[in-house]
Amino acid sequence: MLAIFSNLFTEDNSRSESYNISTRKLRIWMVIMSNALVECVPNFSEGRRQDVLEIIKGSISDVPGVYVLDMHTDADHNRSVITFVGDPKSVEEAAFQMIKKASQLIDLEEHSGEHPRIGATDVVPFVPISNITMDECVDMAHRVGKRVGQELNIPVYFYEAAAMRPERKRLELIRRGEYEGLKTDVKSNPERVPDEGPAELGSAGATVIGAREFLVAYNVNLTTDDEEIATKIARTVRHSSGGLRFVKALGMTVEGRAQVSMNLTNFQKTPLPLVVETIRREAKRYGVGIHNSELVGLIPQAAMVDTAVWYTQMDLFSADQVLEGKMAQIIGESGSADFIDNLAASTPTPGGGSAAAYAGAMAAGLVSMVARLTIGKKGYSEAEAAMSKILEESELLRSDLTNGVTEDSDAFDKVMAAYRKPNSDTTRAAAIQEATLLAAKVPLEAAKKSSRIAELALEAAQLGNINAITDAGSAVNLAIAAVNSAAYNVRINLSDLDNDKIKGQILEELGDIEEGALISLDKIKTILTDRGGLFS
Repeated sequence: MLAIFSNLFTEDNSRSESYNISTRKLRIWMVIMSNALVECVPNFSEGRRQDVLEIIKGSISDVPGVYVLDMHTDADHNRSVITFVGDPKSVEEAAFQMIKKASQLIDLEEHSGEHPRIGATDVVPFVPISNITMDECVDMAHRVGKRVGQELNIPVYFYEAAAMRPERKRLELIRRGEYEGLKTDVKSNPERVPDEGPAELGSAGATVIGAREFLVAYNVNLTTDDEEIATKIARTVRHSSGGLRFVKALGMTVEGRAQVSMNLTNFQKTPLPLVVETIRREAKRYGVGIHNSELVGLIPQAAMVDTAVWYTQMDLFSADQVLEGKMAQIIGESGSADFIDNLAASTPTPGGGSAAAYAGAMAAGLVSMVARLTIGKKGYSEAEAAMSKILEESELLRSDLTNGVTEDSDAFDKVMAAYRKPNSDTTRAAAIQEATLLAAKVPLEAAKKSSRIAELALEAAQLGNINAITDAGSAVNLAIAAVNSAAYNVRINLSDLDNDKIKGQILEELGDIEEGALISLDKIKTILTDRGGLFS
């Protein structure tokens, strides 16, 4: 896992003998790891025009909450793979925007390359990384696919876990005939009708969208230009031909060399070194060897560690011996302490508003925990659907409130910047009022979301795992504290606002939020008494 985020850690100017960790990047990493996290690894049918790829990449990184980790380009394949991660909502939006942008810039009528393809954005997989289920990623795929079909008029096929038809689980079957073949078949063959969008291909082709587990895209180049040898080796190693489980493989020619191009769909059950050594053995049969290999995109650190252990026969190795892993553990343990230290510092930010959002995020985390301790547990099948909905909403709120920690500090900084404008600046008064209103609205949103968390916690206490009922009770009380603390910050900022109408509207909304929070507080003790027997 750490390998996926390694570029967030190391500064560009760091030296090899030291680890120079950027505070800002560390905070980003801590926020990412605490939230629901989805990886998206789209493949684009373009590997030669760097300017086009940069525009597509920009359409992804422009979406707040998304972090682009890698871009791999291949001129021979005329294909590129971009890897990005983020919270589910942000990743969904970024996926749609990149498909839209690619459809404007890539023309399949003019495209040629070694790799099979049917679309400008050829395939879009969503991969669950942390605090999110495969089913939730399937829902993401279906939502994005429906939007792409309706708004962009691009045919969409769902694959892997998101497949709506069994025969479409395998990507290679959907891509049969490639763009040129599908362009004809989609109009006349009922079996090729898309899951979403029109039964007709434009210049952007079709897009395959799905959800799957993490895979390793890995290519082995041979010491020959005979593509037939690579094809025979690919047939031997791939599972569909009777080879290794969790291996998909094709033989092709790249840069004058025969290549075995592979997707390893479960590196833990079919290890990377086993694949390499099988290819080496088969290549020897044809009088050739391995020239080199390449990784497309990113790979989990565990896969590389397992490979090193396999080849070095380091039988007594422990994962705790990896330096980067130990660093991540220590950093993770100190993250909360860093925020508390910052609160205690002699600086105006972070302050009460940030603390309110932090408390709300903790409350949301407890609600999510209760939901996860209920879903799939014996005796709670009737509550599973409700708890799944609670989990989905609590995770979205947790992400929003976590972001609210820094948003409150940023809002205060904007107020200070407005006041620092010289008195002679004609924009100063308006800037102060605008920044002041924002500084009131940010904690108002934190109060609103925290109040909703209290309501979800009550539902979790009523329906969830009885063994976690006190955690639901703790969530309510943390949420109430967040509401009260946020309300203080709303009122102090409104005191400097000149617009009485807006001030009145905000105070009225705040009063409703506080009233709802008090109702939640009254109800929780009853639930803890009736269901948990805590105060009887």
